[in-house]
Amino acid sequence: MLRKKECVAMLLAGGQGSRLYALTNNIAKPAVSFGAKYRIIDFPLSNCINSGIDTVGVLTQYQPLVLNEYVGNGQPWDLDRTFGGVHILSPYEAKKDTSWYKGTANAIYQNIRFMKMYNPEYVLILSGDHIYKMDYDKMLQAHKDTNADCTIACMQVPMKEASRFGILNTNHDGSIYEFEEKPKQPKSDLASMGIYIFTASKLFKYLELDEQDPNSSNDFGKNILPAMLNAGEKMQSYRFEGYWKDVGTISSLLEANMDLLGAVPNFELDDSKHVIHSRSPLAPPAFVEGEVINSIVATGGEVEGTVINSVVGTNCVIEKGAIVKDSVLMGNIVVKAGAQVNYSIIDEEVTIEENAVIGLAKEEASKIDGKTSGITVLGRGVNVQKGGVVPAGEIVDKNV
Repeated sequence: MLRKKECVAMLLAGGQGSRLYALTNNIAKPAVSFGAKYRIIDFPLSNCINSGIDTVGVLTQYQPLVLNEYVGNGQPWDLDRTFGGVHILSPYEAKKDTSWYKGTANAIYQNIRFMKMYNPEYVLILSGDHIYKMDYDKMLQAHKDTNADCTIACMQVPMKEASRFGILNTNHDGSIYEFEEKPKQPKSDLASMGIYIFTASKLFKYLELDEQDPNSSNDFGKNILPAMLNAGEKMQSYRFEGYWKDVGTISSLLEANMDLLGAVPNFELDDSKHVIHSRSPLAPPAFVEGEVINSIVATGGEVEGTVINSVVGTNCVIEKGAIVKDSVLMGNIVVKAGAQVNYSIIDEEVTIEENAVIGLAKEEASKIDGKTSGITVLGRGVNVQKGGVVPAGEIVDKNV
């Protein structure tokens, strides 16, 4: 009897994440730290295992070293399986052709053999750079119930932001009659989340047709989905009403971290019904002697100063007299005595020496126009010298 998996997930995790600037100089966007103890890729991987999907291909390309090491054999997500499990899929040299992934559709096309190894009935396509909790099994059941060829997860967004997304125009029964990729004048506010379930035979057919088209961008939103609609295939929407955030910009990454705070946070991590798994580093419990207000402090932390409205990652040290406010510290960071960190994102392995000042108070910094909306960013390994000043909205990837 041929062994098979009903559904295989393909996780697109090779993006450069250029809008995160210094945070992705040396790592892929899905490997960026989030929420004190996680990385962004933890969320789709956890969603998969929580949904009963135990075969996941992770497609990497840009700066894959940290991501590959982090995912490893998939054990933290219960994806270390003898048949299935998690697999890192990078571009490779073949006898007839060698190329980088040219687009989202081409990346999946280059791994058709991987998918066919499991003889799946359905294929789930995911992005590796979103923060959310979702039961894909419910979406799969909806795909079956409607006898769809492709089902697209979607959610309502403010109309003024709709032009940033792929937009679905649907009938009353949720069937899709038009798909617009980032339209200048969108006709609806129903935005694609970049989560697709395909009937496998249909997906393979349209990937092969797309690969034969020399004028194609090899992209799902621009090519595959419109081609299926034009051919009369049954396309269905699946509405999602939970928390979902594309953390592809500095401001959205900070906002998503801040959404974890408060007595009733916008995004709840403490959820026994939908656990977010991670490869957490070994570290002792946090030691707090200073003042911590409305903040998260991960294991290994030592806080003798003041932390307000902030997310502080593993093994961070906040010395006496130091103040961290409205900020994200990603891990292995030292903020020395008298230093101030305001409305900032600080990457790993950073040292901020005595009396240095990073950023500006949120109320003032958020008024600054620019690519970071006034948020100050320090890249991995930066050292800010004693008394140094980094102005609000600056992106720093070298010592100050």
